[in-house]
Amino acid sequence: MLLQWNKFAVKLEEKGQMIMHSLMLINDPKLDGTKITHELPNEGTRLEFERTKNEVLGYLRGMLHNHDIEIELVVNEKMENKRAFTPQDKFNRLNEINPNLELLRKTFDLDV
Repeated sequence: MLLQWNKFAVKLEEKGQMIMHSLMLINDPKLDGTKITHELPNEGTRLEFERTKNEVLGYLRGMLHNHDIEIELVVNEKMENKRAFTPQDKFNRLNEINPNLELLRKTFDLDV
């Protein structure tokens, strides 16, 4: 599901829909059965997502061959943006996923 979600976000970017592209990639959606839960940072972004929600649902239902899929949007005002922009942010994010990255950086005396 996540792979198709990201593919659709890339298609939106190619069509010039940068806001929707960003909203889809702001964090990873969670799948529980056939319900996809996606957190957004505020009510305005939820309303923006609602405009394209049916297009997203149609794509996911077709690609995943499951017409029971639903998307639930949750507004979380305290949500932190998990996207990394600077090289240091990217390194820190990857280091959270795999702590051996720090060992690799130190072993080869690499800069971030």
